[in-house]
Amino acid sequence: MITIKNVSKSFGKNKVLEDINLSIDKSNVVALIGPSGAGKSTLIRTINALEEIDHGEILVENVPIHQKGTNINKVRTQIGFVFQSFNLYPFLTALENVTIAPIKVKGIAKEKAIAHGKELLDSLGLGDKFEAYPSQLSGGQQQRVAIARALAMEPHVMLFDEPTSALDPEMVKEVLDAIRKLAHEGMTMVVVTHEMGFAKEICDQIVFMAEGKIVEIAPPVAFFSNPKSERAKSFLSKVLNH
Repeated sequence: MITIKNVSKSFGKNKVLEDINLSIDKSNVVALIGPSGAGKSTLIRTINALEEIDHGEILVENVPIHQKGTNINKVRTQIGFVFQSFNLYPFLTALENVTIAPIKVKGIAKEKAIAHGKELLDSLGLGDKFEAYPSQLSGGQQQRVAIARALAMEPHVMLFDEPTSALDPEMVKEVLDAIRKLAHEGMTMVVVTHEMGFAKEICDQIVFMAEGKIVEIAPPVAFFSNPKSERAKSFLSKVLNH
């Protein structure tokens, strides 16, 4: 489904990704965790070419994402991306935010896009917010609209870059519940997160990163109960005790 081979990336003299190798199977949920500055957000942004890579190869459903000649805009219609800061259009309603891309990019009939958009918003607990503008919604509600917007394109893969980091604590659960629902439905997902309990509960694989490298890959139970690397042990001793 997703194959990352020998990927490296630098910003000037700062190497943020170094020789990254990772395979993600269809319907698997993978958590990218690690300390700040580990390269997690950069890595997830390379998967749909929001960040260029210096070396290596990234394949999504056997399509080489960074190869010249690849129609990246077409590929991106199959890769949903949910940002930390929602990125909703402030002048559009929740429903309009969800339907604009299917109508403008995929050419879906407006009536069909609206029906699907309402269905998605309703499934995420926003059935009474179709006409609300982002400024009228809580952070958790805005992030769920952002998830619905990504799903409206009917993607094969969903990428989440710290989807709860901009939320107040009481709003985190509603967004994590929305992601849980997608996991139960078999959506392939990569999630950058610092919610350790969530990662342990729903993910098939934990990818621990530090200093631009993948230090350890393991199933959640094995990683959280018996991490192999000293770096992972140090990280967990800090985040699980606070």
